[in-house]
Amino acid sequence: MKKTHIIGLGLLGGSFALALRKVKPELIFTGFDANPKNLEDALALGIISKASEQPDPDTDLIVLATPVNTLEELLLKMLDQVGPNTLVMDFGSTKENLCKAASKHPKRAQYLAGHPIAGTEYSGPKAAKSDLLDKKVFIICEMELTDVHLKGMAYDVLEALNMKLRFMDAAEHDRHLAFVSHLSHVSSFMLGKTVLDKMEDEKNIFDMAGSGFASTVRLAKSSADMWGPILEENKSNILEALSLYIANLSKFRDKIIEEDYEGLKSEMSKTNKIGDILDLGR
Repeated sequence: MKKTHIIGLGLLGGSFALALRKVKPELIFTGFDANPKNLEDALALGIISKASEQPDPDTDLIVLATPVNTLEELLLKMLDQVGPNTLVMDFGSTKENLCKAASKHPKRAQYLAGHPIAGTEYSGPKAAKSDLLDKKVFIICEMELTDVHLKGMAYDVLEALNMKLRFMDAAEHDRHLAFVSHLSHVSSFMLGKTVLDKMEDEKNIFDMAGSGFASTVRLAKSSADMWGPILEENKSNILEALSLYIANLSKFRDKIIEEDYEGLKSEMSKTNKIGDILDLGR
């Protein structure tokens, strides 16, 4: 592999380029971002060496790292244009609709549906880090539909970045992500809103905010331009997750109203096991 083109030069696209440049310094990186400032920053930071809206004909790998509501049109456009030796890979956090859109394309075998499970609450090229993807999970959906040789090239790249490959059905991916990623962002946004609403009456409320509040509300700093489309694309799964979450919150509130403090302690003790689950494989 000699040349990589990245469309979307923010946190994930930028981090991918920085990490790959570190292990394969001989590669040429080109790219594009619809935000002129992001494009300028990506060039200044060495994320790409040349800005170009269209990848060069001899590009080996095209990475799509734009908001999920832009990916379908962009993916189909890239597949229409690429030659037989180019792989198109996306980093979107929703997969079912995108895989369906690509399913009938004559060059479907040149697409790899991917999702790196990595990120921070920050966005843009300046947030990119060369170690962001290190030891993180990379989910691949419908891997059997990607050309074996192009898929092998992608595996080599991902393994060079020390990523852990996992394979999953696209619908299953979206269902699981609604609970373990998308719901946590919605919860963080709404916790932040609740406190901001209260702050209108009590100006000193943040004087009492400790590390627990900061860690819980951290995701509320995430980009609305990125998360709005995710909520749209994964609507049905997120609504299911939200309904279950709201039901649990209501039950918790009811126990407080009923002064069932033993019941509260029991529920919280049962939930403590989430810590053991999250420690697996760390």
